[in-house]
Amino acid sequence: QVQLVESGGGLAQAGGSLRLSCAASGRPVSNYGMAWFRQGPGKEREFVSAITWSRTTYYADSMKGRFTISRDNAKNTLYLQMNSLKPEDTAVYYCALDQYNRANSYFATSSYEYWGQGTQVIVSS
Repeated sequence: QVQLVESGGGLAQAGGSLRLSCAASGRPVSNYGMAWFRQGPGKEREFVSAITWSRTTYYADSMKGRFTISRDNAKNTLYLQMNSLKPEDTAVYYCALDQYNRANSYFATSSYEYWGQGTQVIVSS
């Protein structure tokens, strides 16, 4: 079993920055793909960014150039640096772990077996 706990959410102004963290426990996560998803009010959960065990990164188009995903395997922690925030980035952000490293479907929620409880991000205009 793996437990994922997100932190770092909060209130930010448009144009500002936040850094989300996802601390994993239960087993080392260095050999697994991980990702960030988000769910805005009244919306379905959507892909934000993913990083493979070999540190290949992927981003949704609207996040490219603004968000940066990274991982610190020594700390068993996943990060999401969010810059140039927009009001439409307001959502609950979830981290997730893919224990089967399905690199071809990194964008799908069904590819991830473990999820955190989420952290709220609110961006004011």
